[in-house]
Amino acid sequence: MAKLIYSMITSLDGYAEAAEGDLGAGAEVEEVHTFIGDIFRPVRTFLYGRRMYETMVFWETAHTLPDVPPHILQYARDWQAAEKIVYSTTLEAASSAKTRIERTFDPDAVRRLKEESDSDLSVDGPNLAAQAIAAGLVDEYHLFITTSVVGGGKRFFPDGVRLDLDLIEERAFDSGLIYARYRTR
Repeated sequence: MAKLIYSMITSLDGYAEAAEGDLGAGAEVEEVHTFIGDIFRPVRTFLYGRRMYETMVFWETAHTLPDVPPHILQYARDWQAAEKIVYSTTLEAASSAKTRIERTFDPDAVRRLKEESDSDLSVDGPNLAAQAIAAGLVDEYHLFITTSVVGGGKRFFPDGVRLDLDLIEERAFDSGLIYARYRTR
């Protein structure tokens, strides 16, 4: 059975989206970007909310930009090869290949996807992930923690949920970014 992974860049104080501005530097460094690409290369299905999909759809055409570095080209190719499921009540059409739109998040359908898939899945975006967490579907949490404290915004973990996790991998990068991978007990 495949794992469902929730991963995002987060501020040091636990926000996946800052109320104002960005989450700070660190993830755009080639070393980090290559590491992220290597981790998510085996993921063959991405679950997105509309806003996260609109951010990630950049990768559909990133390979056409001039002077694309090899690590960016590789990430674009991997993203293009994966299936994408976008949960949205407002998005009328997908702007990438291998993409379907679902109007509601159905935990049972995601559970079946996990059971039937030979490759891991990823859920991206704190709103959609909150639904998957509440349904007990998330198997691993991959946090990329910046060196910034942003003081507010949208939290990585939803309120009102208790999770007991085991740290199974960690790495610090020269940029100050810290990677922490946790497994659900």
